[in-house]
Amino acid sequence: MYKGGSSNNWIIPLVLLAVLVLGGLALASANKKDKDSKLSSNSSSSKASDAMMQNPMVGGAAMLSNRTIVDNASAAPNLTTLVAAVKAADLVTTLSGTGPFTVFAPTNDAFAKLPAGTVETLVKPENKATLTKILTYHVVSGKYTATDLKDGMMLTTVQGEKLMVTKKDGKTMVGGVTISTADVMQSNGVVHVIDSILTPPSNMVSTVGGSMMYGNKDIIDNVVNAPNLATLVAAVKAAGLVETLKGAGPFTVFGPDNDAFAKLPAGTVENLIKPENKAALTKILTYHVVSGRYVAADFKDGMMLKTVQGQNLTVKVSAGKVMLMDSKGGLSTVTQADVMQSNGVAHVVDTVLMPN
Repeated sequence: MYKGGSSNNWIIPLVLLAVLVLGGLALASANKKDKDSKLSSNSSSSKASDAMMQNPMVGGAAMLSNRTIVDNASAAPNLTTLVAAVKAADLVTTLSGTGPFTVFAPTNDAFAKLPAGTVETLVKPENKATLTKILTYHVVSGKYTATDLKDGMMLTTVQGEKLMVTKKDGKTMVGGVTISTADVMQSNGVVHVIDSILTPPSNMVSTVGGSMMYGNKDIIDNVVNAPNLATLVAAVKAAGLVETLKGAGPFTVFGPDNDAFAKLPAGTVENLIKPENKAALTKILTYHVVSGRYVAADFKDGMMLKTVQGQNLTVKVSAGKVMLMDSKGGLSTVTQADVMQSNGVAHVVDTVLMPN
């Protein structure tokens, strides 16, 4: 039997050793958890940072590639009009879907280029079908980055009609509209921000007097809906020109508004629409019509336009305004240009043109 010191002398060191070992294990475990927590936090931050780094800013807002097209667009202050239009057309669910989609997104400034009242009219419930056509003309199925878009490439839109890609001087354009910010990656596709509205060729839309004008309707069918062109419509009917202006054309029509007719001497309009003055009225109205389709960009200062009536109109371009000089030297200013029609184009003018 061991005769040494008391057995209690061994217990204390063993207890101390156990405490130190367990404490060390606990401390190591805590340090590991803390380290793992930091690594996890850093990893999450890194992923969020990576999502932001992959994308350009839009309107000063960060676009995250792990968010949908709608979620990102809703965060961009320069895309608020587009978001409102998407909501009015009930396309939120569609553009939040898996896709992938390529969206050409017009900015607020792009919408502002449309004639006054166009957006307000389009977002009305009764114009939902037209708004949907326009918006889906900005969407292509599939994911096309800027490098995928080749010069001369034709893209079929969700709306059904095509957009042509052109590349010039380092810029990429679709349907003649410039991409200002490319490759904004989304979880369900890619967005390219554009500086103007894309309008389907078969459904060019504008407003005249607050009423919708459709590119797939003829001149007469459009004009009868414009309240500020009521006098012109009455005159066209009195002259028996309805069927002519519903013809294939194409025609370029300079349409005087109600205020233009009101500038004529008192009683002039009332006399002209009398049956016995039909020939004189026809002569005046056909002096406002040119064969062919001339948009504002086609008009050059000093250009001579031969009217259907037979006499010429002289184009005057000054300070960005297009004016027409009649045979008597009177000037009429184009107040609204390029109202597209299925059989031509109309330009609203502020003064009635008079032939000799």
